[in-house]
Amino acid sequence: MTLIKGRTPGRNVFILVADELSATTLAELPQDRLVGVVVRDGAANSHAAIMVRALGIPTVMGADIQPSVLHRRTLIVDGYRGELLVDPEPVLLQEYQRLISEEIELSRLAEDDVNLPAQLKSGERIKVMLNAGLSPEHEEKLGSRIDGIGLYRTEIPFMLQSGFPSEEEQVAQYQGMLQMFNDKLVTLRTLDVGADKQLPYMPISEENPCLGWRGIRITLDQPEIFLIQVRAMLRANAATGNLNILLPMVTSLDEVDEARRLIERAGREVEEMIGYEIPKPRIGIMLEVPSMVFMLPHLAKRVDFISVGTNDLTQYILAVDRNNTRVANIYDSLHPAMLRALAMIAREAEIHGIDLRLCGEMAGDPMCVAILIGLGYRHLSMNGRSVARVKYLLRRIDFAEAENLAQRSLEAQLATEVRHQVAAFMERRGMGGLIRGGL
Repeated sequence: MTLIKGRTPGRNVFILVADELSATTLAELPQDRLVGVVVRDGAANSHAAIMVRALGIPTVMGADIQPSVLHRRTLIVDGYRGELLVDPEPVLLQEYQRLISEEIELSRLAEDDVNLPAQLKSGERIKVMLNAGLSPEHEEKLGSRIDGIGLYRTEIPFMLQSGFPSEEEQVAQYQGMLQMFNDKLVTLRTLDVGADKQLPYMPISEENPCLGWRGIRITLDQPEIFLIQVRAMLRANAATGNLNILLPMVTSLDEVDEARRLIERAGREVEEMIGYEIPKPRIGIMLEVPSMVFMLPHLAKRVDFISVGTNDLTQYILAVDRNNTRVANIYDSLHPAMLRALAMIAREAEIHGIDLRLCGEMAGDPMCVAILIGLGYRHLSMNGRSVARVKYLLRRIDFAEAENLAQRSLEAQLATEVRHQVAAFMERRGMGGLIRGGL
């Protein structure tokens, strides 16, 4: 890992250049001084890349370059295009300065709408939720601008310790989040590790980790880990009653049944411990494994909500390891097959009365938001940096035109067709800057 110091006037900033990037490494860095990230091994859709982008830091993954050659050079980290430019020509540097100015102006315009309701021109109210767990200080500031926490990544505190956090430590962690947003729903995802999210004290080595031991598979195989965490969640929720529990990487109905049994057991244990009845949490699953798309009629009787995890769902529908730079260009959440899966999920959820949410990167991507609205999604959870722009977009479209865009996108045969349709849609409404590359 190399930190390349910048020469920005009045600021002691740096760019991180590393062979690999983990959540642990990211959390240990002073984020207020980190202005760019360049990683040699890793793809733009990996969990690490998503977490860096959530902090608003330009990031380039899969860069074939030696850190030693970057010292004392002029660098441009283009996070939109995924490019690292070394010693650019003056004319190119000037163009990027112009793009930065446009980006700043666009952010200013979006901020004008951030405290207003997320409501379409046609009147429909959209819930804009937050994906949390990376930056508590920034997340607290967003309290009045969001409708709650759609995803709290409980694995982040686990990654930052040298051993499993105790039940008491977890109670304090979750209590802080539940009380911070005590008038809103807070969705805590149970421990989601494995694949590219590793715990330093629980190494997992597999030939094909993306299809291996991860998410709910680990915690059901290690029920004591699950019980300790759920007891901590229930204890933290005793005074606020705003807890949703989200189960990751669910593949089959029996996993849901077993998880519910353990949650009920944890509830009995907590009530015996504290001596009074506790609020019952709502329980849902991350819909990120294709098998569960076809099981929605049966899920309706087992869960209170589903939250579509588009990052992994895209990976599994397209059979693309999103951490593999060799096939990173195939990964595209706007692939027509993915859009048809999302349409099917929305249709089945409506038929069976399932509370439908979406918490992947698509929720905060202006290239995807109008299509999601047109498909029937009304509950979007995103990183904090996306909230203002998504609200800005939502307040400038109506449902009929979003539905029309979604239907045309479902008829497309290629993701490039979909992207051209969305680009034209946004340009006609004066919002092309939301999807054009800039900083």
